[in-house]
Amino acid sequence: MENKIENFFFAGNAVSGEPDYGLAETFVRTAEAFANATYQSVYIIDYFRKNFLYVSPNPLFLCGMSAEKVKELGYQFYLDHLPADEVAMLLEINQAGFSFINKVSPAGRKRYTISYDFHIINGHDKVLINHKLTGFAYQPDGSVWLGLSVVSLSTHSNAGQITMHCRGKREYWEYDMQSHKWEIHDTPVLNETEKKILTLSIQGLTINAIAERAHLAVDSVKSARRRLFEKLEVSNISEAISYATNYKLL
Repeated sequence: MENKIENFFFAGNAVSGEPDYGLAETFVRTAEAFANATYQSVYIIDYFRKNFLYVSPNPLFLCGMSAEKVKELGYQFYLDHLPADEVAMLLEINQAGFSFINKVSPAGRKRYTISYDFHIINGHDKVLINHKLTGFAYQPDGSVWLGLSVVSLSTHSNAGQITMHCRGKREYWEYDMQSHKWEIHDTPVLNETEKKILTLSIQGLTINAIAERAHLAVDSVKSARRRLFEKLEVSNISEAISYATNYKLL
């Protein structure tokens, strides 16, 4: 598949009928309010007009441009500011994600969020970001009109980590770029000690301070952290915090 804008749009994400754009301003005001309350970048994808309806003025996602310029570029932004192989990855994720969602009942689709990592390039700088996308507004038949995208720095070292989550379900799905299939997994369950260690780590406490606050020996905290890293399949506390946050384990 060629890296062209039109390839991001296909039968699987076609919008049935012209949406009510009288509602668009309300949706934009809602996204603006959310953007004001978070450190993350926010933008709204319009699948009917095949562009961006809103882009927040957060520099993380703008590559030195204004929010209006990125909004004007729309999907061309991906072609201009991502490595070519990762544009190809986004095209496959787009197809696989909508294929997945279209098998869900229209009423249940609003509970799903897809997450994945990719690099954005600004001059000589290359930054790995995490991108979460969920349906924001739907047509009566369940087709997605608007998608809300939330962007933050990734704690991983490589692009990928493609997962689909459903609010209220323990299981999640991971997309394998080699087999081109979704694989189901169970979300790990944290015990109270692990939750406490993560919560105190988020607050910036050192291992010694965590031990004192949690009334544990320092060696016990270290052992619990090692077990936590193994359970979450991560290599450090930053990745553990990111995992627990993304998977809503706390």
